[in-house]
Amino acid sequence: MSTLSTVLCTAGLAAEAKIARAAGFPVIVGGGDPYRTVSLVDTAAAHANCLISFGIAGALAPGLRPGDVILSGEVIADDEHLQVDAEFQRRIGTVARRIRAFEGPVLGGTQILANEDDKARAWRSTGALAVDMESAAVARAAIAAGIPFLVLRAIADTANQALPPAALIPLSEAGTPVITSVLFEILRRPRQIPALVDLARVTRQALAALAVPARALHGALATAA
Repeated sequence: MSTLSTVLCTAGLAAEAKIARAAGFPVIVGGGDPYRTVSLVDTAAAHANCLISFGIAGALAPGLRPGDVILSGEVIADDEHLQVDAEFQRRIGTVARRIRAFEGPVLGGTQILANEDDKARAWRSTGALAVDMESAAVARAAIAAGIPFLVLRAIADTANQALPPAALIPLSEAGTPVITSVLFEILRRPRQIPALVDLARVTRQALAALAVPARALHGALATAA
């Protein structure tokens, strides 16, 4: 596939980056800010042979459950359908079957899809399996640089799971929650606490599900280098 030393992961969360680094990948953290992510990825792409969008995602396909893993070389962003070439896609498929990952397009979102109706509309209009905030920037930067890309994501919130308001608060640049802002939001609307607890549970499940596929992908890239 690519020279392993120049395979670069992009993540939104510090917790995602920790898993990718443990698997052996260098990582840049966008902190969930699409504009910052674009700038970081565009700069990094000049020094990479492959880019990976790495972390958790929200399900759009109704059958996906927390902890399900997606490995893809397809990203839908606005009206664009961004894909790797057929040979690289074949290699992705081989790895996906090995790690028992789902294959299919991922939606590169510019905003969080926070409720079931928004997710259902996105599913019907795009056919994407899941949505995240980094994949569009990664795919565009890779194509512009003439290098391949991958999306490795684990499902956290399902297609019918709404996100509580506190979960929509922007992250810090380091990819960590801004605790004071989250606590203030919880104090304003304490009824969201059960939804937050459930979201924390499925997020932990998704993060845990990434570790083995990340190591397997690292090994596959090392073998193919």
